[in-house]
Amino acid sequence: MSNIIKEEEIDRIVNTIIADFDGEKNIDAKNIFNKPDKAEVIELVDNLIRVIYPGYFRDKSYKIYNPKNTFAVNIEDAFYHLNKQVTLALDFCTKRGTMTEEDREIESYRICKIFFEKIPTIREYIETDLKAAYDGDPAAGCFDEIILAYPGLRAITVYRIAHELYKLMVPVLPRLMTEYAHSETGIDIHPGAEIGKFFFIDHGTGIVIGETSIIGTNVKIYQGVTIGALSTRGGQKLSGKKRHPTICDNVTIYANASILGGDTVIGENTVIGGNAFITTSIDANTRVSMKNLEMEYKTNGATHITKEVSQGDAWYYMI
Repeated sequence: MSNIIKEEEIDRIVNTIIADFDGEKNIDAKNIFNKPDKAEVIELVDNLIRVIYPGYFRDKSYKIYNPKNTFAVNIEDAFYHLNKQVTLALDFCTKRGTMTEEDREIESYRICKIFFEKIPTIREYIETDLKAAYDGDPAAGCFDEIILAYPGLRAITVYRIAHELYKLMVPVLPRLMTEYAHSETGIDIHPGAEIGKFFFIDHGTGIVIGETSIIGTNVKIYQGVTIGALSTRGGQKLSGKKRHPTICDNVTIYANASILGGDTVIGENTVIGGNAFITTSIDANTRVSMKNLEMEYKTNGATHITKEVSQGDAWYYMI
């Protein structure tokens, strides 16, 4: 093999590729040591989850004798690394204009201070999400099981953290955080979404919640639900506009339902059945269902068709 490889040819190939890095492409290497580090952000998320749930997750490199001392070290470590990543991320924020390094450091510290002061409030919301999961799922054995095992609570926790940073106009980092949760859980919640207390995601795989979604209190959604935009053909022209639905209090949305559009409002106490496709507002206190389809099956050459099943006495809004 060594006789086949020619050093000058390899050098030529390498130099050709490196020369291509100096072009005008957005993917070219620029300021490679002055960008947020995705791996560090992932570690930061895990560290912040240890802050949110002290006693459930810990860094095994710490030897615990005094739990409070360990908690203090963990909080200070998370503050340090968040401050570092926010300082780097502020370079990407055009809304703040050109900032000097000193300005970025001052602004980053201000943001981190506000964020960490918000952690008790974040924990207050997550406590309600935990209770909603326990109350809403008969398969839940205990609170510990939900904290340790449920992907829905994991995704909501990361969203709650990222959302506070999003509100503080931190670029890049909130999306890195929620996309990390997305890769872990299959649940895609944009950090810009507004979500009230007692939010429960059951199963969760394939859920999408868009940036301008507004979700009220005590809302429950199942796997495969999309709360999305009706159309994104306008591209960047739609940035900052309300593109995603509003879901009012006490709404339940069953599996694989799609609710689309910034003008779409789902009224309180409404139940959206599985596979529903909704692009217009639904009044409060309504039950929504797709009309049952006929099912055909064959046995010994004979074809049988099952007719739609009665929906009982409930009022269904037919989509």
